[in-house]
Amino acid sequence: MVTRAALILLCLGLAAGAQSKPTTPATGTAPKAGAKTASKAAPAKGSPTAIIHTSAGDLKCTLFPDKAPKAVANFVGLAKGTKPWKDPATGKTMHKPLYDGVIFHRTIPEFMIQGGDPSGSGSGDVGFEFEDELHSDLLFDKPGRLAMANRGPNTNSSQFFITEKEVPFLNPCLDPNGCMGGRRAPNSGYTIFGECDDDSVELVKKIARMPCGGGMTCNGNNSRPANPVKISHIEILAAGAKPAAKKSTGAKVPAAPKK
Repeated sequence: MVTRAALILLCLGLAAGAQSKPTTPATGTAPKAGAKTASKAAPAKGSPTAIIHTSAGDLKCTLFPDKAPKAVANFVGLAKGTKPWKDPATGKTMHKPLYDGVIFHRTIPEFMIQGGDPSGSGSGDVGFEFEDELHSDLLFDKPGRLAMANRGPNTNSSQFFITEKEVPFLNPCLDPNGCMGGRRAPNSGYTIFGECDDDSVELVKKIARMPCGGGMTCNGNNSRPANPVKISHIEILAAGAKPAAKKSTGAKVPAAPKK
């Protein structure tokens, strides 16, 4: 299991630039195979919600500003266009919603979907990084975790991923001596800043199973979708607010390929 986890972590790493390999909040030591540790953290009452409108449908995720205030503020600011960012293509500072038109550039069945890079490559630099927010009681112990992608400790930027199942090997390493025999640095991981609902998890699974290059099922070595799902806009709702009237995109999600 350790070897498998290490390979998947490597697959998540982005090419030099904005972000990369997702790590995660965990128990401080590398989890044993099959071991489960329940998260005590739950969404606080009055938490905001993000509706990620995509060409394949909507993803609805409750945000955790009480556990990850920096990540939530960053995500909301980029979604609304109130936080400036650098266009990777031109180097110009932008003052508009970053996520509008951005694709899910990396999809891996039984794992996650990843997006948030304006360049669509997974290595776009948007001009800033910020610190991790890791907690021993907020883990990758359930599907639908919304988390920041990164390329090492404290390198969060604009990219994020959503899991489709429990992925305990992503739990954070909070042991001062490191984890996995030194292969995981102390205080490293991926900031969980939200939780997507059950319907969203089902959509994540469908997106992850769309064909990748060569018409093949996506995997850790071939994770670039042939026809990537695109984010049209991310709507941020205050606690208790209702989403805007839904507009039909006419897009249909193909069934998962048969083995």
